[in-house]
Amino acid sequence: MEAHRPAEKTELRADARRNRDLILAAAQKLFLEQGVDVPLEEVARQAGVGVGTLYRRFPDRDALLRAVGEESLRRLADLAETALLEEPDAWHALCRFLRASVEIQLGALPAKLEPHLHQRLRLGPDLHEMRQRVIAAVLRMTEQAQADGTLRGDIGPGDIALLMTLNVYTPQSMPHEQAMARVVEIMLNGLRAGPEHALPGAPLTGDDLRRYTAVEVASGVRDE
Repeated sequence: MEAHRPAEKTELRADARRNRDLILAAAQKLFLEQGVDVPLEEVARQAGVGVGTLYRRFPDRDALLRAVGEESLRRLADLAETALLEEPDAWHALCRFLRASVEIQLGALPAKLEPHLHQRLRLGPDLHEMRQRVIAAVLRMTEQAQADGTLRGDIGPGDIALLMTLNVYTPQSMPHEQAMARVVEIMLNGLRAGPEHALPGAPLTGDDLRRYTAVEVASGVRDE
């Protein structure tokens, strides 16, 4: 009997992880489609788990929202680092990363959150390390692509951060994926080095990027 216990525990852990992933995927989909006030019972139904399973993992709506945000940022960091590893150069890595950022609708969920709730959710301790991973990858892609002469010189890392949260809204008669792909390619063509039209204002620098992703804490100290 004792020999079977480790396997049983491993199976339970795998089952719990699978349920968590199903809940987070369902929550993100429903939050984007219906807003963050969607009933949690609907999230459980969409995930194919019982309501009790959802509440054991996420005791309230804020906990679920925080987990969705953390998972989104973790995925973003993984996307950036994978692009740098797998693409032949920094320009192609940057293009892949920006396409993926728009595809996962990175900016859509924060846009649906009440500002104070958004600020509270961003204070999660796990988010600081992930933000630093994203910042490091964006800085590397931007600086190397400009050194290679493939990214226009009047673009800064903070500009890339703004583009990462691009939302594409389309009429119901227009396929969203098609419109999104077209807008992203227009954006990337505008970033490519070549004959340049002057842009208004100054490039947003690496310091701007850090400020853009920083979180104000109660003491007034910034998370940077």
